[in-house]
Amino acid sequence: MKPSAFFAILVCLTACGTARPVLDRDSTRVEVKVVEKLVRDTAWVELPVIVEKVATFDTASVLENKYAKSEASVSGGVLTHSLSTKPVREPVTVEYKEIVRDSIIYRDRVVTQTVEVEKKLTPWQSFKMKAGGIFLLLLLTAVILFLISKTLKLKLL
Repeated sequence: MKPSAFFAILVCLTACGTARPVLDRDSTRVEVKVVEKLVRDTAWVELPVIVEKVATFDTASVLENKYAKSEASVSGGVLTHSLSTKPVREPVTVEYKEIVRDSIIYRDRVVTQTVEVEKKLTPWQSFKMKAGGIFLLLLLTAVILFLISKTLKLKLL
């Protein structure tokens, strides 16, 4: 028998398969970000209404601004003076720190499931699977022996 025919028969009898590892893990990672921001906001201050009156022997006068009004008048030689504040809402800017915490949860989960096959292997199919590994080993051995015999010019087969 020629060596090439022997190798052809060995190649036809080999079988290959892949092994798939079963992954069983559950990992959780939490990432927290803390951001501090300086925020400007407007607060409204309400001034209270205040009324005051004063009587004196003097001339008449009137004073007014955006917060209060003052009136003075002379009647019977007596000066009557009144001061009243206006109801005003005044805006005031306020700065405060706002702390924003943001958390992200990364979860990697691998779920293993048992899958039932349609039917079990027959004894002939399981024999072919086992024999494939043996024939692959024989093929590699034959190739190595063939290469050694060609390089060293020995007659092994």
